[in-house]
Formats: sequence, C-alpha cells, structure tokens
Amino acid sequence: MPPTGEQTPAQQLIGDFAPKLVALTDDVLFGDIWERPEISPRDRSLITVAGLIMGGNYEQLPGHLARAKSNGLTESELKEVIIHMAFYAGWPKAMSALTVAKREFDEQLASDRFKGAKSDDMDR
Repeated sequence: MPPTGEQTPAQQLIGDFAPKLVALTDDVLFGDIWERPEISPRDRSLITVAGLIMGGNYEQLPGHLARAKSNGLTESELKEVIIHMAFYAGWPKAMSALTVAKREFDEQLASDRFKGAKSDDMDR
C-alpha cells in the first residue's frame, strides 16, 4: 500500500467510478491475498503474470511486470515466462505480452537513464 495520502494503483485507475471494486482490490486482493505467507511475493508475481497472459489481460500486465521486478523477478525471467506461456496460452497471446513487456522494459530503462543523468547533473 502507498504511504498515507497517496492513491493506490486501483484508486488511480478507477477512482470514484467503482469505489467498492477499489476497496476490494486494495483490502482483499493486495491487503490480504498478496500478503499470505504460503507463497512468496515473487512466486505470486510469477503466477499473476502467467495468468494475465493466459487470459489475454494485457492492460493489467504493465503494473504487474513492474511489481514482479520489485518482487525479485528479472527481465530475463519475465521474458522466459512469456516464452513458456506461448505453448500454453497461445502464440498470439505470448507475442502480445512480449510487445507489452518490451515497451515497459524500454520505458523503465529510459527512465532509469534519465534519473541517472539528472543525478549526474546535480553532482556537478
């Protein structure tokens, strides 16, 4: 959950349009299910990314790819999950997921470079 005063991703995405779904997402899904100790956050991310690919839910993929990296998965591992899913979810779904992943990873790299350049400028 974000620090007090900041909106959760569900609040940012849905806002007041469907407050009950936002509350369930924040409180039950991320506040309870994702916090259960039986499966590590890393493994939950792996399962979630695979499930999103299987269902063709690419709109949700960028946030979960970022969360997966925060939970310890590497870009290489995430690419391998997508490649593996090609044989179970279908080639078009894997190709679509790779397109999303490539865009997200490229944007993250560009953002990291920008932050690095900004901090380098501040050091001068």
